[in-house]
Amino acid sequence: MNSKNRFILINLLAFEFVLLNVVLTICFMFNLPDFTFSDTAILFNMVRLMVIYNITWLVIIMYIRNSEFYFDPNFGYFKSIVTSLFFFVGFVISVVILLKIRYFPRSTFIIPIFIFSYLNLVSHKYLLRYLKKRASHLFSDTLLIGSGYDDSNIKSFTNAMTQYGYNIMGYLENKEDRPKNVMNFNIFGGVDDLSEALANNRIDDIFIAMAGMKYDKIMETIKIADSFGVRVKLIPKNPLLKSKNYKAVTMGDLAVFKLRESPLDHFRSTILKRLFDFCFAFFVLILLSPLFIIIAILIKLDSKGPIFYTPSRKGEASKTFKCFKFRTMSVSQDPKSGLQSTIVNDPRITRIGKFLRKGDLDELPQFFNVLRGEMSVIGPRPHRINLQNDFRKSVNHYMVRSYIKPGITGWAQVNGWRGPTVTDEQKNQRVNHDLWYIENWSPWLDLKIIFLTIFGSHHKKAF
Repeated sequence: MNSKNRFILINLLAFEFVLLNVVLTICFMFNLPDFTFSDTAILFNMVRLMVIYNITWLVIIMYIRNSEFYFDPNFGYFKSIVTSLFFFVGFVISVVILLKIRYFPRSTFIIPIFIFSYLNLVSHKYLLRYLKKRASHLFSDTLLIGSGYDDSNIKSFTNAMTQYGYNIMGYLENKEDRPKNVMNFNIFGGVDDLSEALANNRIDDIFIAMAGMKYDKIMETIKIADSFGVRVKLIPKNPLLKSKNYKAVTMGDLAVFKLRESPLDHFRSTILKRLFDFCFAFFVLILLSPLFIIIAILIKLDSKGPIFYTPSRKGEASKTFKCFKFRTMSVSQDPKSGLQSTIVNDPRITRIGKFLRKGDLDELPQFFNVLRGEMSVIGPRPHRINLQNDFRKSVNHYMVRSYIKPGITGWAQVNGWRGPTVTDEQKNQRVNHDLWYIENWSPWLDLKIIFLTIFGSHHKKAF
């Protein structure tokens, strides 16, 4: 982070501390309408509380929050605010109890935190927008270098740069046939004109697109930037993959890029998801146990055969497991019958089966699979083995779904891609949504998918 970014961050932090103390003062005055400054005991406790709140927020900023969140008005900042809120509430209440602070209603300790967090979240993007408009000179002047930029990717890249405090001045092309401008950015010339561009313009950072540039030219460019004291960022050539998550790690003296990095690759996230799965599945099975008994009785009365249907499915790392479902079809002696996809008005479906399938009640026994660790509540839907083989032939990156456990519901399902998989678009859309979930997993996303599964309108029967 350069000095300009630090100055912007200081302004954002100063705003937060002012906002926090204004909210605290209003809340205290509202709860103590008869307060006067002669009430020394109350005033002393009020000052102590103000100090506790401010120190707590400083600790949160220093040790919990990441400075990048301040320049990212999207989901990362929201997650940071919510995480901070829980820590804030717990720490303040603990200190208040230990210090035996009195004269204030208990709600006074919590309500200001929620009000402050909400106002901070809502006002952040407007404050950052104001700083860009009124103090654009405080943002880092940036120069793009190379020919690895094109209209298909430079728009999202430059928008993201703006959010992170960079002000793009223009760029240097390493092509002989150079356009006059790209995305309305000035062309300063070729890469060989870097020294002149840095000498005539106040540039803080340069971004070098390594695609299409030779190693010697890249090293020469870095050397020139170093001679002017300009920071350098390298943009490697991205492989042609449907993945946006790359993580660089150092092994020995070499940089290694880990492709398709998922939050679930981290041990902490894996434990958190497994703990949530187990508790949620256990709660659902206990809560719906009377419904399970009723459905089991109706299935036995409706047709001969077992209560559960346990087809083989492929799970994490392509491991085969038995997937529990309530039986919705009549028992057939033909082994090929179980491999056939369900069709409209399928004669194999029983009367109770139609009802169960309409409300997806036949999927409820899969919570047993979740308890056994074979499935997750949220994840890519487990496909039949023959359907998986069909997908592998038509969608190259299909097997990336097996990085994580399959789920009872998933991101593809709540976005309407749970129907037939006949066309290439249907197959690709389902897989692409599954891969997006894998690469963007978070506890908040799981909760959102559960909500959309129950209350959403994208409900279709697929299997």
